Amino acid sequence: MRILRTPDDRFADLPNFPYEPRYAEVGDGLRMAYVETGPPDGEPVVLLHGEPSWSFLYRHVMPELGAAGLRAVAPDLVGFGRSDKPAEPGDHTYARHVEWTRALLYDALGLTGVTLVGQDWGGLIGLRLAAEHPERVARIVAANTGLPTGDIPMPEVWHRFKDAVATAPTLDVARFVQSGCATRLAPEVRAAYDAPFPDESYKAGPRALPGLVPHTPGDPAGPANRAAWQALTTLDRPFLVAFSDGDPITGGMAPILRSSMVGAAGLDHPVVKGAGHFLQEDAGAELGRHIAAFVTST
Repeated sequence: MRILRTPDDRFADLPNFPYEPRYAEVGDGLRMAYVETGPPDGEPVVLLHGEPSWSFLYRHVMPELGAAGLRAVAPDLVGFGRSDKPAEPGDHTYARHVEWTRALLYDALGLTGVTLVGQDWGGLIGLRLAAEHPERVARIVAANTGLPTGDIPMPEVWHRFKDAVATAPTLDVARFVQSGCATRLAPEVRAAYDAPFPDESYKAGPRALPGLVPHTPGDPAGPANRAAWQALTTLDRPFLVAFSDGDPITGGMAPILRSSMVGAAGLDHPVVKGAGHFLQEDAGAELGRHIAAFVTST
């Protein structure tokens, strides 16, 4: 595959994001980027972002985890952030993204006892990793996400988003992030979301991911996600559902996760008020405190 790499100078002067990038090879000739904070020997908390953001999304969450003595690790998915970008939408598959992320977390970084936090596509990938490699996982946090199998129709707002991404001549990444926030993003924050993509040729990942969400029963990822659901519903790992109260895309998944996951029983699941789909932007510090309390109390 043809691989693009965003020039480093695109990431100069990022607001409230002082973390030095680190890199690891994950196969297919690809390099993934990640940042981290907190003590190196702290319990690892992996923060997985989704479409069309990058680890910058967690800049208000990470300090809360570090202050609690936890090791916060925030990767950039392949095609996003500082990670390498396969240039063709067809280079991106659900299975490949699961494998690339697995290779980073478990092969390159050797993480065990992980608390996996996933939002949006970060959950679609993270929940698969938890189900398929439970020996590596200590806890799970689902934040405005789900694990669709294609057996239940997706909401109409999601179809509108998928179609908009597929047909837009120019993909305005910052505008899409803003549309999923309850708060108004500052110009420098919008610029940070645009930074990974110098031009349209770098946007194959954001272009591809909406179409990879299983939304029909015969979707190629359906069998693997059904198997993951079966595994997760009986997995004896604490499972926190930390959704916002204002996400029209995934909001309906919160009660399903709370009732389906055995690890969710008996936990106090927070609802982050006044936040949209990207609750890390709207209430990142609050989300970070919920995660820290969850990890340190279970």
